[in-house]
Amino acid sequence: MGLTIDFCGEVHRLEPDEEMTIGREGDLVIDDNPYLHRRFLRLFRESAMWWIANVGRQLAATLSDHDGVVQAWLAPGARLPLVFDRCSVWFTAGPTTYQFEIEVDEAPFAVVAPEPSLEVAGGTTYGRTTLTPDQRLLLVVLAEPLLRRRGSGAVSTPSSAEAAARLGWPITKFNRKLDNVCQKMARLGVRGLHGGPDRLATDRRARLVEYALSARLVSAEDLALLDPQPTEPVPAAAAPSMSAGGGNSAG
Repeated sequence: MGLTIDFCGEVHRLEPDEEMTIGREGDLVIDDNPYLHRRFLRLFRESAMWWIANVGRQLAATLSDHDGVVQAWLAPGARLPLVFDRCSVWFTAGPTTYQFEIEVDEAPFAVVAPEPSLEVAGGTTYGRTTLTPDQRLLLVVLAEPLLRRRGSGAVSTPSSAEAAARLGWPITKFNRKLDNVCQKMARLGVRGLHGGPDRLATDRRARLVEYALSARLVSAEDLALLDPQPTEPVPAAAAPSMSAGGGNSAG
């Protein structure tokens, strides 16, 4: 009845009588990122179940089962039971988004596999969400760093300007599409996407990425929708040096 945490290939095992804190100075040190709480998340066992608690004061985390059927937003002060055998956790601190995996021994619940997404006129339906081609592209380009990583770890969320340039869109078009997607998801009950003075653009983009990944709205296969990433230019071969006797002597 133990629990295993995997972050960047660093694997930690917890037995039923153990617990772990995660953060900038926790038992599992995620990063020295100053935007990250010293102790952000706590994993512990209580009432014969494993729990994850947000012991921070500002940051939230997103949890999802392995198949993206169930997603949950873990606000400061909240806690959730870990009822599935595998789940992913995402959270953002400053410009960086982090992901780690949890595996629970003998989990009390199993996930029913979701129905495949449907292709419909003008877009693709994922559960209750219908994405237009442009909306899908926007999600893919924002999630691209994490999708290319294909596992737990930390990456920087692209800025609006970087994402717009990657798609070849004017920044005005990107911001309009971002607003549309955030409004659509907020109407479906996704938290953390409303605009306002306390909701910075970076926060909205990061929260959108967390939800898109947790709900499996995009996957690594969708990277094919983007143009190939530009490669670094190969430096030109150095001109051959002249032999010692091939040039005029200064002397």
